[in-house]
Amino acid sequence: MTPPRTFRIAAIPADGVGREVVAAGRAVLDALAGDSGGAFAFDWEEFPWGCEYYARTGTMMADDGLERLKDFDAIYFGAVGWPTVPDHISLWGLRLRICQSFDQWANVRPVHFLPGVVSPLRKADTTELDWVVVRENSEGEYAGLGGRNLSGRGPGGEVAVQSSLFTEVGCERVIRFAFDLARTRDRRKVSSVTKSNAQQYGMVLWDEVFRRVAADHPDVETESVLVDAMSAKFVLRPEELSVVVASNLNADILSDLGSALAGSLGLAASANLNPERRFPSMFEPVHGSAPDIAGRGLANPIGAVGSGALMLEHLGLPDQAARLHRAIEATTAAGILTGDLGGTASTDDVTKALIDALARSTPS
Repeated sequence: MTPPRTFRIAAIPADGVGREVVAAGRAVLDALAGDSGGAFAFDWEEFPWGCEYYARTGTMMADDGLERLKDFDAIYFGAVGWPTVPDHISLWGLRLRICQSFDQWANVRPVHFLPGVVSPLRKADTTELDWVVVRENSEGEYAGLGGRNLSGRGPGGEVAVQSSLFTEVGCERVIRFAFDLARTRDRRKVSSVTKSNAQQYGMVLWDEVFRRVAADHPDVETESVLVDAMSAKFVLRPEELSVVVASNLNADILSDLGSALAGSLGLAASANLNPERRFPSMFEPVHGSAPDIAGRGLANPIGAVGSGALMLEHLGLPDQAARLHRAIEATTAAGILTGDLGGTASTDDVTKALIDALARSTPS
């Protein structure tokens, strides 16, 4: 008998509903592994980092945290942030520290329209919609360059400078990633998004690199769209989209818009990838820590479970990922929906329904 493939996964629930959805996701993933006929298994190690850890220690994660994480096969993340800790401290101290230190430069955020979920987009009722946002995840507007100075001038005199960083290497690798992804989809199309009419240096560089990379992919349809026009296109002509590639900030905003159009940020999954696999990649739902509903069993676990499916694909288990996607679709189609989707189901209700759907499905 072939021994099972055991994947070492670092779980970081972090804050708020992150704890609830990571627990739910782990339960679903373990159920999937348990029904795989011994093909694979997970070896989980959970880390207590987050805002409570910060309150005790003054830091969002252990000083040797990156060293402890680097040998895992993947990282399964919840959500970061709590009212008692400034957002820039919680984000930079944990999530962005991991993303940047492990060069997780490609952030992939699919936009899925699920059966049984009512979209605010009327076109979704009659048109098959499905696209993915590829976000440059290592530089751009979130490079962390700048500072605050001249506070000695007195009240109202301080100056803050926040600089965006665009490198030719950074632009090219994420744009090539987007083209490679487009070649795997039914519609081979890449839409590049910038604001180069107003940001004439970094985003003009992006545009130039995009044109150069596009010339290497004559089989892929392309377009370049300004971010404000693309925001409108998400609403008015989403059927024209397949792969959308954009800078750190623009893709962050657009992917949230896409998820809202699909029904809720609670559905949104994401992967922070180090495609070269020099470091572990990290998988997380897009929603935040939601302090207003944390601990009440109301959080939607589908974004976390969908992120688990992206993790399975990354680990070389595409058939198992597809099986998990089918379980998600079966659950929403049955009307088992949390409050953000207009339903009354709890986190546990949805988790149980997902596990039940897996039990009814045929293992690959």
